[in-house]
Amino acid sequence: MKDINTKIITRMAVLMALTTVMTMVIHIPTIGTNGYLNLGDMVVFLAALTLGKKGGFLVGGLGSGLADILLGYSHYAPITFIVKGLEGYIAGKILETKLGQDKPIIATVIGGVWMAFGYYFAEIFMYGAKAALASIPGNLMQGLLGAVAAVVLFGALKKTKVVG
Repeated sequence: MKDINTKIITRMAVLMALTTVMTMVIHIPTIGTNGYLNLGDMVVFLAALTLGKKGGFLVGGLGSGLADILLGYSHYAPITFIVKGLEGYIAGKILETKLGQDKPIIATVIGGVWMAFGYYFAEIFMYGAKAALASIPGNLMQGLLGAVAAVVLFGALKKTKVVG
């Protein structure tokens, strides 16, 4: 990140804050895992689309982790930092490829699927396999909703020339 400038840092900070807010505004507690469903993934993917893999990682990890802490789910914050950070990184890395540039929905969907299974693997150790398995459908829906919403929003932002 040696070429980082004030505009990029500002955009990253705003997207981190927006991730935190979107995660906190609607959070639906899940049964069995002491977790919750939210809308923050959309902003994580938007960060990957606009800032690339490093921005996706930082926005996903720090923005989502901060929401966990502020909502009282601090036991999830280190896991969220890794899982959501890698969600943004994976999407951003795939977006660097021809496939990702041609079909960004594939990159964001893969990031969302990683998120669901990343939490699953962590929750096996926290709550057991059955409870962890129960969290997969909700996390998949959350990731896929975020993936689609981010690609649609990014397309609209490109048309209005808000992003390049």
